[in-house]
Amino acid sequence: MGTLLWVALGLLLLLMGLGTHVAASMGILGLLLGVIYSDRPVWNVIAQIAWNPSTDFVLVAVPLFILLGDIFLRSGQTQYMYTAIAHWLNRLPGGLLHTNIVACAIFGAPCGSSVATAATIGTVAIPAFRTRRYDERMVFGSLAAGGTLGILLPPSINMIVYGVLTDTSIGRLYMGGWIPGIILTLMFMALIWIRCKLRPELAELEPAVSWGTRLRGLPHLLPVTIILLVVILSIEFGLATPTESAALGVVVTLGLSLFYGRVNFRMIREASESTLRTTSMVMLIVMAAYFLNFVITSLGLPRFVVKWVLGLGVSKTATMIAIIILYLILGCFLETLSMMITTIPIIFPVVNALGFDRVWFGVLLVILIEAALISPPVGMNFYVIQGIRRRGKIEDVIAGCIPFLGVMIVAIALLTIFPELVTWLPNVVYGTR
Repeated sequence: MGTLLWVALGLLLLLMGLGTHVAASMGILGLLLGVIYSDRPVWNVIAQIAWNPSTDFVLVAVPLFILLGDIFLRSGQTQYMYTAIAHWLNRLPGGLLHTNIVACAIFGAPCGSSVATAATIGTVAIPAFRTRRYDERMVFGSLAAGGTLGILLPPSINMIVYGVLTDTSIGRLYMGGWIPGIILTLMFMALIWIRCKLRPELAELEPAVSWGTRLRGLPHLLPVTIILLVVILSIEFGLATPTESAALGVVVTLGLSLFYGRVNFRMIREASESTLRTTSMVMLIVMAAYFLNFVITSLGLPRFVVKWVLGLGVSKTATMIAIIILYLILGCFLETLSMMITTIPIIFPVVNALGFDRVWFGVLLVILIEAALISPPVGMNFYVIQGIRRRGKIEDVIAGCIPFLGVMIVAIALLTIFPELVTWLPNVVYGTR
């Protein structure tokens, strides 16, 4: 069985190293493992396994939340939202760098995608910085790191996928993500504040803004606030399932876009096409992962890993530290969603057997995946920001992200030492399990 584990890891790394799409890599790996190690024709169940996740009611929320984010992205509210936030934060040491973080956190919540968040806020912010005296590396780092908040603050597509794969309450995961998301946002802002306080030349001092201007900008924050309240409160008060709340969120987002006069046929077509492309990619990965999970489970690999880990006699804390280090290393080489889906079938049974809270681990896993987005050499957000920048070297973006990556590692340590930061709010809202 140990040979099976190493063969599976070797084949997966080989396929991905050859540039094979992650869904194809997992599907081919499942077929190869079935042919080599199973005495059953596992390929006969591919159709049934593909059908099950594609008709899962909870997973229907994925395309709906993607559509919600696309409509909001194309409704044209981002520029006004960014300016309104800037009016409140521009006098802090670091000026508009704080606006980057807060705008990413606010926009990322309904958007649910780190890459889309970094791209959208980056498109709005980078032109504004070209006429100001800011350290470029800090600008790019704040945008790339701020974009990662898009998959931690609810509603999060990654949390839905994790909840489906591990049979964990989506509502509890959403509640569990709020406090860590707010803490991480504040830690990013604290990093900017300290660095700019010590080295004022990193960011220019923005001109003062009157209270009247600040108050007049508040209505531009209403659309995203309304969307968040409708989606989150409908779930937390038991008025809707996550899938129903996603559909309600789409209706509200479309209604707000109509109210602001930003809906036309072209916008609806582009949002629909983008949703179809993204959903097809996500669901193809999910179906391939389900097939791979079926094969390795039928071969007994998860049970072997759990037995092997428990047999080592290592403490729970040491095991969790090893898991965290493993994800930080994998994040340097693998794309985020595929990393989560391919590792959960092996790692989660170990975490569950050791008695760790599944909601806590889910939120911790999302932060580890966030770290992967700004981990060299293949952090996805590097290339998003560099693509918007369209000049200079990508090494500048990477260098700007390193301090924020360090902050994420500190946040991971805090959640490991104080798991109540995740579990307290879900227990208050839903009761202790």
